[in-house]
Amino acid sequence: MIRQIAAIVSAYNEEGTIRSIIEDISRIDIFDEIIVINDGSADSTGEIIISMKEKVDLIDIHFSKNMGKGYAMAKGVEISSANYLVFIDADLKNFTKDHAVQLIFPIINKRADMVLGQPSETLINHDVNPFKAFTGQRALKKGDILPIKEKMKTAGYGVETLINMHFIANRKVIKYVRLEKLIHPTKFTKTDKKKAIKEFFFEGIQILKTFVLNIKILIPSNKNKIINSINK
Repeated sequence: MIRQIAAIVSAYNEEGTIRSIIEDISRIDIFDEIIVINDGSADSTGEIIISMKEKVDLIDIHFSKNMGKGYAMAKGVEISSANYLVFIDADLKNFTKDHAVQLIFPIINKRADMVLGQPSETLINHDVNPFKAFTGQRALKKGDILPIKEKMKTAGYGVETLINMHFIANRKVIKYVRLEKLIHPTKFTKTDKKKAIKEFFFEGIQILKTFVLNIKILIPSNKNKIINSINK
C-alpha cells in the first residue's frame, strides 16, 4: 500500500527537543508515515528516538557519523513510500495539526507545488524576514524532488537553497505561510554566542557554495532561448 503523507525529521544533537517534536507529530492524524533520521548525533538524540518507538509508529534511521542535513533529508526521501512529503525541523515546539494542514493542503489541492512555512515565534518578523526561503518547514510532492535527490546528499545546510533553485528553475509555484504560535529557537538560545556565530558562518558557506555550484540551472539554455525567439 502506498502511503499518502509522510513527516520527515532530520535530527543532529537535538536531545532537548526530539522527544516533544515526535510526540507532536504522532498526534497529527493526517500523517501516514513518520520518518526520523538521527544524523550521527553525539548526544542522546539517538537513544531517545529508539525509546520513542515503544509508543510511536515510526521509521528510524541512525548514521554512525554526521552526514549533513542534505544527506539526511535525501535518505528520508529514499525510504518514504508516501506521495507527499512534509519536512519538519527537530527543534520545533508546539507543532500542531493546523500547521501540518497549512503546509500540505495547498499541495494536495494543487494550489502550489511547494509550501514553505515560517514559524511566527522567531527573532525576525515573518513579513520582513529575508531568510524565510531557507525554512526547514516545507511540503512538496515526492516526485518533484526525486530529480535532485543525489545532489541533496552533498548540499549540507545548502539543501533548502538547492530545493528552492530546482523549483524556481522548473517554474513551480511556491507558497509561503505563517505558522502561528510555532516556536523555533534561535542558535543563540540553544548555545553560547561564540558557537552560534561559528555555526551561522559554517551554514552560510554551505548555502553560498550550493548556490554557486547550481546557479546554471537558473540560466535558460541556448536551446530554450532559440525556441523562445521562434515563438515570439
